[in-house]
Amino acid sequence: KTGVKYVHAAAHDNFDVGIYFEANGHGTVLFSSKYYECLDRCKVLFESTNTVHPNVQRARIALKRLEILPVLINQAVGDALSDLLLVEAIMHLRRTDRTNIQFASSHWALDFEVWDKLYTELPSRQLKVKVKDRTMVQTNDDETKTIMPSALQPALNAAMNAQKTHKNMYPRCFVRPSGTEDAVRIYAESSTQAEADALASEAVAVVKQVCTESGTRIELRSRM
Repeated sequence: KTGVKYVHAAAHDNFDVGIYFEANGHGTVLFSSKYYECLDRCKVLFESTNTVHPNVQRARIALKRLEILPVLINQAVGDALSDLLLVEAIMHLRRTDRTNIQFASSHWALDFEVWDKLYTELPSRQLKVKVKDRTMVQTNDDETKTIMPSALQPALNAAMNAQKTHKNMYPRCFVRPSGTEDAVRIYAESSTQAEADALASEAVAVVKQVCTESGTRIELRSRM
């Protein structure tokens, strides 16, 4: 499910290094007790050997970096600036660490601007429709599909399929009940802002038709 309280718990409970970020910027990196226990075992192992083999020396450096890693992350609330500095530090190490030819010559040997362009966010629109009872809308576990009312998801699928073209292969639209008010929240994204707006408006019409005849549309925000 979306929402920090869900993804934070999933990252904490299921991973030794749990990473989660939402489109609105919320997120962080979490390190489990097993992570720290593993580092402690490695420290004991290295303390018991005096070998100066290059691979062992490199492993010592890697261990030190892994010890420092959690210090750079605000695990409690997240910190976008520290996260960005961590990414820059990782890329710097990969560029400069010439003892590992694979990393030094791979596509990860990037500068920050090139890294930032690896992901392009699609234009989107978020809306909400007020309803008398938000519990009438139920979704699957990850909120990618609605289960009830039964007519809602097929109507949303039809709206998405109607917008598909060879230039716009993956228009997406999700709806879910609000966790704080009697409203249905709508998220739509597409290849252009105009198409994202159109898909969101179509989803509003679908929700009004299926869930309520007196729903009030409230615009939230768009991303370009």
